[in-house]
Amino acid sequence: MLTRIKDIAANLAPRLVEIRRHLHSHPELSGQEFQTAAYVAGVLSSCGLRVKEGIGKVGVVGELEGQGNDPRLLAIRTDMDALPIVERTGLEFASRQEGVMHACGHDVHTTVGLGTAMVLAQLGHPLAGTIRFLFQPAEEIAQGAAWMVQDGAMENVTGIFSLHVFPSISAGVVGIRYGALTAAADDLEITIIGESGHGARPHEAIDAIWIASQIITTLQQAISRTQNPLRPVVLTIGQISGGRAPNVIADQVRLLGTVRSLHPETSEALPDWIEQIVANVCRSYGARYELKYRRGTPSVQNDGIMTQLLESAAGEAWGNRGVQIIHEPSLGAEDFSVYLQYAPGSMFRLGVGFKDRHNYPLHHPQFEVDESAIITGVVTLAYAAYKYWQQTPSGMKDRE
Repeated sequence: MLTRIKDIAANLAPRLVEIRRHLHSHPELSGQEFQTAAYVAGVLSSCGLRVKEGIGKVGVVGELEGQGNDPRLLAIRTDMDALPIVERTGLEFASRQEGVMHACGHDVHTTVGLGTAMVLAQLGHPLAGTIRFLFQPAEEIAQGAAWMVQDGAMENVTGIFSLHVFPSISAGVVGIRYGALTAAADDLEITIIGESGHGARPHEAIDAIWIASQIITTLQQAISRTQNPLRPVVLTIGQISGGRAPNVIADQVRLLGTVRSLHPETSEALPDWIEQIVANVCRSYGARYELKYRRGTPSVQNDGIMTQLLESAAGEAWGNRGVQIIHEPSLGAEDFSVYLQYAPGSMFRLGVGFKDRHNYPLHHPQFEVDESAIITGVVTLAYAAYKYWQQTPSGMKDRE
């Protein structure tokens, strides 16, 4: 079966490169992926899949029905949105949309999802169960997954796979990570309320700017002394606003930041921990505060059995040199984690790095990919999907 999958993928390779270049030339921002969705729907329909559009506002769902009696339903999720970045690659197929670029590889993700659907549709060997392809909008603003779920994309799903390109891994290599792959990412807003006064008489005022600086410093110091160093927390204040004039003590300062953590227990405790520090500092200097802590994207926690299945599929397809075990998680965020609240799953890193030239990082205006990686992703996902139904249902349930 692996040989058959590889042969079909090889025959489709020129078409897949064509698809990827079309998507790259026509990027669309989060929640605006109308042309991309229509294009995806057209490709899926031409392969004989049952297609639903407008799922998750702008998303697309395609189903390839199995012919067996296995009730399990496997989902494969890819994302479609681009970033507000001016492309500087100089490619012939560079973005035609001014100020918008596929700088995070979602054009490759979408192509791999379509390629996987095309391969499995041509396999000539009916799958034991149904496979559902989720083409998601708005990953970059961490909202698309929730939109898809709200519209029923995860109904009856028993397992899910996904991928993300990674330029620091060479093309032809699949990165596998057991456990936490990405961090939970939450939003923090703190408003410090003091009392205004003359800059020359600080003792008559309550200086919100100085108190804000104490809060920032205390939070950073407290992380190293009160949080488990084996369970990392990153708290970054990225925006500060306050004050009206150089010689007027500010009565109000607004802090905006992001909070990242890997372990669910740590993430759960962070809002109270942060508020306690803010309250104590403000109380010490007579200020008041308002704190808003907004839960964002949970941590991607790859399921052990589903990850093992991916590793096995990639290992058989590409050999030991084609599989890289990732030993450290990323503190970046991915809303694939939302789907994992409904079914066990795993996301792998697809190497897209060039072996003989400099590789720019994700979100860089000169980010490029080695297009040979497309086939690596397609074969890995298609074969993993095939193997999913080779495991007994009881074996899939025997997780922790």
